Amino acid sequence: MAEYGLLGEKLPYSFSPEIHAEFGDYAYQLFEIAPENLDSFLRGRVFQGLNVTIPYKKAVIPYCDQLSDAAKAIGSVNTITFDAQGRMLADNTDYYGFSYMARAAGVEFAHKKVLVLGSGGTSLTACAAIRDAGGLPVVISRGGQDNYQNLDRHADAKVLVNTTPVGTFPNTDAKPVDLAAFPALEAVLDVVYNPGTTRLLFQAKRLGLRCSGGLRMLVAQAKRASELFQGKEIPDKEIERVVEKLRRKVTSIVLIGMPGSGKTSVGRLVAAALGREFLDLDAEIERRAGMPIPEIFAKKGEAAFRKMESALAQELGSRAGIVLATGGGVVKDPDNYERLAQNGRIFCLRRELDKLDRSDRPLSGDDAAMRRMYAEREPLYRAFADVIVDNNGAVEQAAQKIVEEFQN
Repeated sequence: MAEYGLLGEKLPYSFSPEIHAEFGDYAYQLFEIAPENLDSFLRGRVFQGLNVTIPYKKAVIPYCDQLSDAAKAIGSVNTITFDAQGRMLADNTDYYGFSYMARAAGVEFAHKKVLVLGSGGTSLTACAAIRDAGGLPVVISRGGQDNYQNLDRHADAKVLVNTTPVGTFPNTDAKPVDLAAFPALEAVLDVVYNPGTTRLLFQAKRLGLRCSGGLRMLVAQAKRASELFQGKEIPDKEIERVVEKLRRKVTSIVLIGMPGSGKTSVGRLVAAALGREFLDLDAEIERRAGMPIPEIFAKKGEAAFRKMESALAQELGSRAGIVLATGGGVVKDPDNYERLAQNGRIFCLRRELDKLDRSDRPLSGDDAAMRRMYAEREPLYRAFADVIVDNNGAVEQAAQKIVEEFQN
């Protein structure tokens, strides 16, 4: 019999089993239950405790014998345990997780208007935490008095919280609102944790706002749930340890640099060293187009190639925990930065011009053309890169530098 697990309707990918494995020695699995089977599942009680996610945070309440003060006040449940008499107890550890995320990001709510996007279970939790901290939450939903068509009435909002799934994998190119509509904003919190940086958070960073994604909330609420499962306290410092371990696991390594700088060779070595999947953006374009890149340029032109490249950068950039080598011109589209950085750390390989491999490079041309290309792209590489790695020596040395930098 399973001990503990996560209850939801669709759970294509969840970090919960990995997180709970860090907090305790107990079995934890995913329970994907269709709505018509929810009643029999809960009455069957083939578990000692549950976490609950969309769309069942309210639906489980009638089955519970006792609600914690938080669950009762919020009207939403995300954790279920049993007492010694076999009574089903309901709690809301998302409250703890949301409050922890806000504190860790340095976000304060007292005496501030806070826009909360979405009206589901997580929204109820966020609103309760905001009110308890002295804030003034305003829920934005698709209908009702405050909706996405009259956001202009809330231009004075100081904090914005996204509790909707907009921007979640695989639809990571979406964001729920344009932050430019809120000139008084000081901070943005997004409960989405996959990808690590949503489009909403990218905009918040560009605007210089305090911000945080949902990974800390996810880990913190799991820590509190694990305490309830095991009946013992877990130090808060464990939250940060698990956050960093999980972040390192899901963050991809993205390689950029001039054509012929060794991205594919170095990338394969890095992937092998870390036990990760390696993907080559140019190779994937060729596979899907059914022709080599020089032929794509000749038959369709550079503009068509760049369109394919950007679409694939968005798709592969949303993947977690891979090593991705890109084409030399991927930096020409500034929007590709967010596509590649949403789940990735970007490493630029720097190689002297006379050492670049020019075979099968449609835009490399002669020395003068290569120098012009380098002059155009070098500032773009620097703007994209988190780390610049010298690759003028053996490719093994460059690969080792990337591995060491990534693991530190």
